[in-house]
Amino acid sequence: MTLKNFSTRIRQIVGKASAKNTEEWLDNQEVCLLLKISPRTLQNLRDNRSIPYTRIERKIFYNKREIWNFIEKRNIQSKK
Repeated sequence: MTLKNFSTRIRQIVGKASAKNTEEWLDNQEVCLLLKISPRTLQNLRDNRSIPYTRIERKIFYNKREIWNFIEKRNIQSKK
């Protein structure tokens, strides 16, 4: 199997899994808008492992539920 065929097959598998998956995923821009932060701040959060993410090829995605958990965690800490 060539690398191109392998890459195509992975995309097919991910596409099928995405169709069955009820989770919502956000990209960098959507997370920056949601959290009202810059792309560099988002990069720092990834580097510090404060926000979980998934990388597919060169694109980074964030689970929407995990982002909301992050927001709630920050809100609870800021109230203390």
